[in-house]
Amino acid sequence: MYVRTLTGSLAAALVVSLSLTGGQAVAAPHDTADAPLAARVLTYDAGGSAEFRSAVDRGAAIWNESVDAVELRPAAAGQRANIRVLADNGWPRALPTTLGNGTVYIGRQAVDQGYDTIRISAHELGHILGLPDRKPGPCSSLMSGSSAGTACTNPYPNAAEKAEVEGNFGGALVERAPAARAEVIVD
Repeated sequence: MYVRTLTGSLAAALVVSLSLTGGQAVAAPHDTADAPLAARVLTYDAGGSAEFRSAVDRGAAIWNESVDAVELRPAAAGQRANIRVLADNGWPRALPTTLGNGTVYIGRQAVDQGYDTIRISAHELGHILGLPDRKPGPCSSLMSGSSAGTACTNPYPNAAEKAEVEGNFGGALVERAPAARAEVIVD
């Protein structure tokens, strides 16, 4: 017995063909117009982020909570990551190579001056997601960065920042595999 999974008009055509030849077929309806879209997955390697590892993971989680078009996930062991995160003694910075790819530095200089590590992480990841600095700016703007002052601990992007990331990655959405499929059983 052979079982194959088919979708769309191919399944409908096969059902008609099998009914004419005496085979059994069971078909479920399928509509790709309503199929959900999947986010573009970007992986990050925070292995070099030292004492900032939890702040980096939280910054990534904040972006995952805030936007639908992209998802940040830790890279699996041995997997090449889109984003490399490192700790150093300088000022925090991001060096994007292309949209969604690059290196983030969580600089201890800003942390030593009193800036929040989760805000730093989310801000620098925002650069990798295509956002520029918006200085000077209020605490409500994640991309205002250090200009919001050390008292600002807001790690969340505002509506305009979210919309910009959605726009940057919206064209990268891919169709998820549909839930409804036709199973054709041939004896």
